[in-house]
Amino acid sequence: MSEPTIFDHGSDPNFLSYYADSSVSDNTLGRFTRTRNNILRLLARVRGTDGPLRVADIGCGAGTCSQLWAKLGHSVHGLDVNAPLIELAGSRAAEAGLPIEFRVGSATQLPYADAQMDVVLLPELLEHVADWELCLKEAARVLAPGGLLFLSTTNALCPIQDEFDLPMYSWYPGPVKRYYERLSVTTRPELVRHTKYPAVHWFSFYQLRDYLARLGLDSLDRFDAADDRKFSVKGRAALRLIRRVPLARWIAHVLTPDVTIYAINRSARA
Repeated sequence: MSEPTIFDHGSDPNFLSYYADSSVSDNTLGRFTRTRNNILRLLARVRGTDGPLRVADIGCGAGTCSQLWAKLGHSVHGLDVNAPLIELAGSRAAEAGLPIEFRVGSATQLPYADAQMDVVLLPELLEHVADWELCLKEAARVLAPGGLLFLSTTNALCPIQDEFDLPMYSWYPGPVKRYYERLSVTTRPELVRHTKYPAVHWFSFYQLRDYLARLGLDSLDRFDAADDRKFSVKGRAALRLIRRVPLARWIAHVLTPDVTIYAINRSARA
């Protein structure tokens, strides 16, 4: 058996300060709230229940998303490789009176039993994990029958990105990306806001959909998972076009800075 990977659980003060502030911004709160509500709506449709859920927030950072789930009475378990962020998450949860379990750990070595979680969240994480396949295998392992895996990550199709402070970085050739990855962890940490684990992978929805299918998960992209009621008349018309015409869907993915997937454990339908 191979030895477990050793991770640096520390944090650069510049990154900690940036993340502590951005994690409670209106934009972050709004995004995580919309994601939570989408997941609850999809799970209610698949499972026919809206009772308390067991939620694993992997890459939880300062715990903002964890708190949003805990405030609705769900049992939440947050995990992150960054020890100072976990400490911040724990103190914020304690101040809010929310009983969230936070741990320092790796997404490739989840400390949870098989089929233990109803919801597994991987927000803006997969691109930072060197062994992304193992990360997804672990997420699928702990996901209960009928559970939902949510992930958001980098989009290789779209030139707009927020990982490196460089224009159109997602379209750079592989060797050029490797060059800037080396710079970001040596002499130019400001390129990635001083994070110890910069983005090293770029995905398409289609690539991840096919991989998750091999793990027994059925994937919806952001367009199939969208709540039509939240759109204007023109927005609903555009959404119908995207859903019905493959080329329109592909163009929509090219124009979207991130990949978003809602993947259901298909054993729910057994």
